Amino acid sequence: MKKNILTAREYEVFQLLIKNKTTKEIASILKISEKTVRNHISNTMQKLGVKGRAQAVVELLKLGEISL
Repeated sequence: MKKNILTAREYEVFQLLIKNKTTKEIASILKISEKTVRNHISNTMQKLGVKGRAQAVVELLKLGEISL
């Protein structure tokens, strides 16, 4: 898989997720709806072929897409 598979917004969402922010908090911070946050997470999980947020975070870390 090539580098930079995330859109800028997906990247922002996952950077907040790894800071232990809830969907509601992420939506508020990014000024988008909770549904949109869930869509970004879902789209990312599909791109990675994983079945959960935690798995997505692990894969993104492995790929160097996000950092702690």
